[in-house]
Amino acid sequence: MFNKHLPVCAIIVIEMNYFDRAKYFKTKKRLGQNFLISGEVIADIIKNADIQPEDTILEIGPGVGFVTEQLVKYAKRVIAIELDEDAIKELKKLNAPNLEIIHQDILKTDISQFSDEKIKVVANIPYYITSPIIAHLLGEVDDLNNKNRNSIKEIILMVQEEVARRMVANEKSPNKQYGPLTILSQFWSDVSLFRLVGRKSFYPAPKVNSALVKLIVKDSPRLVLSDYGHFRKVVKSAFSQRRKNIKNCLVSSGFDKAKVISTLNNMELDENIRGEKLSIEILGQLSENLLH
Repeated sequence: MFNKHLPVCAIIVIEMNYFDRAKYFKTKKRLGQNFLISGEVIADIIKNADIQPEDTILEIGPGVGFVTEQLVKYAKRVIAIELDEDAIKELKKLNAPNLEIIHQDILKTDISQFSDEKIKVVANIPYYITSPIIAHLLGEVDDLNNKNRNSIKEIILMVQEEVARRMVANEKSPNKQYGPLTILSQFWSDVSLFRLVGRKSFYPAPKVNSALVKLIVKDSPRLVLSDYGHFRKVVKSAFSQRRKNIKNCLVSSGFDKAKVISTLNNMELDENIRGEKLSIEILGQLSENLLH
């Protein structure tokens, strides 16, 4: 166990030359492997995870274990989900008694099997499957009893910066950042971006900048609705064709034109407004009103 009198960053940053260790491992592009080699960024992950001695941590995509070897110092139990057999060989070298290594695809993993208590998730994931992983962890907006979400209390997630901006966006955000991923992320969690991460923090360096986000999982959805499946359909329709206004998007998706027009008028919404200018709450009201 670690010394609580020492600052977390002091423990981590001075310990390892991550670059020298990473360059001897043959990374696999097909798995989207970019290993985090910045001790400072790793320190921030540990700090923001706020790990307590009784915590169980699920780490997704541990790679060769640079974050893992810090997590095992602070948590009661660390479960590492890794798909790459070669990376697993490196993880086993940590020889930590509180580390469990599972060779599995996270998208095929039932997280609820690991603990009766709610766990924390730390994830440095392949960027090309970010949205599927978020959906797997949180569930879709109409998935009211998702087993994975019910097993998680917090998530620390490394993602592409552009994706992080979309996750924390709102209807006032620039450059069309606000959209389905925003709603997916924020419907079942409170999301915050707490650090930007440059390309040189990884080996090999990716072509994009990254960011760390924290998701605090809610016990109940952001909105109370009578039909969550209908809301999901409205959201999908609202963002289906960004150049079209909300009326045309809904009608093109099969909603009755007369009903759409009357609903928008009753809500005093301009027919020409676009979906990305409607808050999650307004979209929820729109969904409810279109039902009746």
